[in-house]
Amino acid sequence: MVKGLENPTERTEAESRDELFEWFVACQKRHGLETVEISVPTLPKGVLVQDPKVLEFILKHEALFTKGQFFRQRSWDLFGNGIINSDGTLWKLQRKAGVHFFSGASLRSVLEDVLPNAYQKTRRELHSASDTSNPIDLERCLLDLTTRVVGKVAYDVGQDASSPFSAAFDYCSGKTGERFQNPVYPVTELFSGSRFRENLATVRRFGRSIVAKARERHGLAPSKASMNSERGSYGSLLSMLVHTLEDEGLVQDAALNFLSAGRDTTAQSLTWTFYLLGRHPLCLATLRREISTVFPQLLPAKDPVIPIGSLQPQNLPWTMAIFYESLRLRPPVPFEIKQCTSLTKLPDGTTLPKGSVVLWAIWAMNRSHEVWGPNAGAFVPERWLDGNGKFRSDFKSAFEFPVFNAGPRACLGKKMAELMAMYVLVTVISEFDVEEIRAPPNTDFERKTKNSLTLPMEGGLPCRIRIR
Repeated sequence: MVKGLENPTERTEAESRDELFEWFVACQKRHGLETVEISVPTLPKGVLVQDPKVLEFILKHEALFTKGQFFRQRSWDLFGNGIINSDGTLWKLQRKAGVHFFSGASLRSVLEDVLPNAYQKTRRELHSASDTSNPIDLERCLLDLTTRVVGKVAYDVGQDASSPFSAAFDYCSGKTGERFQNPVYPVTELFSGSRFRENLATVRRFGRSIVAKARERHGLAPSKASMNSERGSYGSLLSMLVHTLEDEGLVQDAALNFLSAGRDTTAQSLTWTFYLLGRHPLCLATLRREISTVFPQLLPAKDPVIPIGSLQPQNLPWTMAIFYESLRLRPPVPFEIKQCTSLTKLPDGTTLPKGSVVLWAIWAMNRSHEVWGPNAGAFVPERWLDGNGKFRSDFKSAFEFPVFNAGPRACLGKKMAELMAMYVLVTVISEFDVEEIRAPPNTDFERKTKNSLTLPMEGGLPCRIRIR
């Protein structure tokens, strides 16, 4: 283990979040796969993990490495006892509900109905932007779409990203992210936290409202939610949560956690994918050829009809490769934190006292030359294809590419995110030209990330839309 590393908070207090990410990348380049000690005043002893084998050990030992007080203390106001923030029995109960709902057959049957209908509003908005030549914030447009889909699929409620709840949640997520970069946040929030508390109250009111409506629809006690016999599964994820969890506060926390995990990460991943495609026109041209070959019926100005079942990597290897390469360079959760529950020795010999913070920067790990080769920093979708042009789902292990997490906490919504991403890429790319508006024009400046627990784009992604 490398000891005595500089304090990263010296940078984060005065400089941008992106510079913090680049600090992690520089650290990875300097020390390779070694575990690095990080010294931060007012915080517990901590290490930065960079070796996938060490990360595998951490993620496979759920009881030894938990969310811990360091994370929970900062995220408690927003996530409470939800799945993002919980360990042990509370986590297992919510995980069980999620596993049941996100089963392949159940999820696909829902998306066959919900996603195409939700996309029609997005399509009308893109047509309007083309007809009027007015700029559009593509990130907001995509967040509206994922909010509608996840809201309907999971909670049977209609929401857009501009709703009071969505706006409040986005604000609270940003402020929660800032807590991890500000060791004295309890003091600063005494003087500047009124807006955070107001938005938090809006989020909580929404949580109470959707749970109450779910129980009212069923007309049953919390532990007796009904089964939707037509689909052979619970009518929504919220129904499943009401059925599984008896405590009303826990149902609210779980519902808000799943909503956040589903809508934000998918919309942001798609935003960065369109951004990277705009910067790599040859990749975009190859993608268009694949789409027109697989779906020749998708002519401009025609209503898109795409069976969800056809959106598979074997049918659209290049589409999936582009999405995965975007996830690699712009991971929707750029870093993760856990805390060890007892004295622990990592596989590389590093000894961690009880309560040590364990951090891994997915942003930096996905740029490791040791894992991804000398072109690790470049956008190269071909790396995900084999010699026959087929998508390599086993190209990297979940510990080398921890975008969807791994081990017991592997992402439940992975398949849902993939299906939504492929559907949106196929439908939008086949019908529209999407041109990023750069300021100043004809420059290659890199867009920055906005402070959050996930990876929104600072200022959104302003674009001009043209029907092809």
